[in-house]
Amino acid sequence: MSSVFTVERWRFSFFGTVQGVGFRPFAFRLATELELAGWVRNSAQGAVVEVEGEAAVLAEFVRRLHAEKPRACWIAGQERSVLQPRGWTGFHIEESEAAAGKSAFLLPDLATCPECLAEIQRPGERRYGYAFTNCTNCGPRYTILTGIPYDRPQTTMAGFPLCSACEAEYRDPRDRRFHAQPVACPICGPRLDVPVADAAAALREGRIVALKGVGGFQLLCDARSAEAVARLRERKHREQKPLAVMFPSIGAVRAGAEVSAAEEVLLRGPAAPIVLLRTTAHGLLAPNVCGASPYIGAMLPYSPLHHLLLEACGFPLVATSGNRSDEPIAIDNDEAHERLAGIADVFVTHNRPIARPCDDSVVRVSDRGEIVIRRARGYAPLPVLVRDPLPRVLALGAHLKSTVAIALGRQVHLSQHIGDLETAEAFHHFQRTIADLCRLYEFEPELVACDMHPGYLSTQHAPTLGLPVVRLQHHMAHVAACAAENDVDEPYLGVAWDGTGYGTDGTIWGSEFFLVDDGDYRRVAHLRPFRLPGGESAIRDCRRTALSLLHEAGLPVEAAGLEPAQVRLLRQMLQQGVNSPITTSAGRLFDAVAALSGAATTNAFEGQAPMHLEAAILGSETADAYPHPLRNTGGTLVLDWAPMLEELLASREDAPRRFHLTLAAWITAVARELAVPRVVLSGGCFQNAWLTNAAIARLESAGHRVFTHQRVPPNDGGIALGQAVLAGAHAYL
Repeated sequence: MSSVFTVERWRFSFFGTVQGVGFRPFAFRLATELELAGWVRNSAQGAVVEVEGEAAVLAEFVRRLHAEKPRACWIAGQERSVLQPRGWTGFHIEESEAAAGKSAFLLPDLATCPECLAEIQRPGERRYGYAFTNCTNCGPRYTILTGIPYDRPQTTMAGFPLCSACEAEYRDPRDRRFHAQPVACPICGPRLDVPVADAAAALREGRIVALKGVGGFQLLCDARSAEAVARLRERKHREQKPLAVMFPSIGAVRAGAEVSAAEEVLLRGPAAPIVLLRTTAHGLLAPNVCGASPYIGAMLPYSPLHHLLLEACGFPLVATSGNRSDEPIAIDNDEAHERLAGIADVFVTHNRPIARPCDDSVVRVSDRGEIVIRRARGYAPLPVLVRDPLPRVLALGAHLKSTVAIALGRQVHLSQHIGDLETAEAFHHFQRTIADLCRLYEFEPELVACDMHPGYLSTQHAPTLGLPVVRLQHHMAHVAACAAENDVDEPYLGVAWDGTGYGTDGTIWGSEFFLVDDGDYRRVAHLRPFRLPGGESAIRDCRRTALSLLHEAGLPVEAAGLEPAQVRLLRQMLQQGVNSPITTSAGRLFDAVAALSGAATTNAFEGQAPMHLEAAILGSETADAYPHPLRNTGGTLVLDWAPMLEELLASREDAPRRFHLTLAAWITAVARELAVPRVVLSGGCFQNAWLTNAAIARLESAGHRVFTHQRVPPNDGGIALGQAVLAGAHAYL
């Protein structure tokens, strides 16, 4: 340092994913290299660094800290204070502070890094073949955390004292395990109760294995064996929905599916989610793995245990959640033996506790990047930063694909995927997740937000909490979630398309356009309403919805493909309005067109027919949209689908492509009619990458700026975010 008078002391508070990613060791090494004095520690809000030295060197420290930070580190914001120098010497890591009002960004569980993978595969290494190897760049985080700040005593690793060798690594700033909280080895760390070789042998014999993974149990079987897959489906009560597959390598994935560069990045990235890919070689897997689905949910091994098991097997494994249908995944050894008895033949457990369940995330790729369909391992619980501070809102989400959220200032912390609230077990899991999230952040809500639907268990739960309740319209929450995630300026046009949402008029909405300005959501457009004969039965049998549309439009109802007696009964129901609720659902329009075009006739699981309709897009690139008129009815634009159906019946050529283009054209037409420069797209229909791409292309060509979801699901898994934002605004009215 040139002179004592040029020395300055800077304090930084960093907010973001700065705990559990090697940020403190990195700051230590960088400050030591630059001969700066000071300290770094975790805080309840993130991390704090104080550095003292010459101003130019301090500036270099800050520049390099941002440029060279660990790969999993994300700095969402920072605050700097210039303080009186203290004359410090040396730089060190301080013990973490404990304080109320915790808001640190917690890090998701991270996939095994290349360095740790090399260690477990290299004979002679201390951790050769060790299933719980990790470092500051990888390993469990959220699923072992019991408190904030993130330090070993506040993880489920607290019961595993470090051996001398691991202690030396943990204390050595030159080691990549410096202050790695889950660090362990075969001497001092967790242990499996069944050898990997035995588990692989059981799978090779066609048996079903319950494996205790990172965020809960998984059910595994040989993905090549139709008999093993059939047994798993029968025991798990999962008759038709496609099963995810874990492949030994990226080469094995390519042998069974189309893999783009962007999809490979996701498969091999630190989140390592399940990625939906189009299948190419059905002979590689048993035909009942994907069933009739044109897509496969593919993933790569993401923990040392998975790497070791897949290497021992050498073939792809079905890897599905360790539960029965509509139940939460098991995380405790005794719980798994009780709940998965009768499903699994072999249990592979270990003695590292799991603090909370966290299922595998599911994503797919569009032209804009990834579309998160299920947000869990690798993504949760990273928060969304919103523009304005919010009151302390607890948002209870929707009924399907449930998540909950808490608002802490400008941070909305969205929980991991909970699931559909269809069973008592799922509802109890929902309640436990709320309690866990609030406990972790020492959060005491002052306001509860929920959906308007009176039949949702989440809505019914809201008033039992003894707090003011704000009930919010489903599709408004969809739009608000996407707008908040993208920090969109008003006014904008919000488009929310999905299967079902309770409307303010008591009907089933699902194709809603809102003009959002000055916090007001005005419904300005929707599909022409139609009825669902039989209600839930029409959702399962797409031909019923097709018949309803044909009946409403005065077109030949025989085209729906139903038996004459059934046609007569359904038409009578429609004419009398018996058990035939009115809807504007875009999802149900997908169902009807799937049936009329020959793409699919049933929804054995949610979204099956629309999925097949998207996959059936194989027509000419020159195909154009069907007629897509807008009718102005009492100041509201109505999207009339009757001319489209009439032309579809005349010729089914390129019907799937033309239908998707029609939807994109409708969105563009409404945006043009209202002259709104910004358009927000949300709702489950925008999981459809082809629709999303087509809508973006048309809207941008027409001069609009388009916003889609990035890290939050467009489906009901993102509803809680929108509820938190809307309820926060409501509290200030």
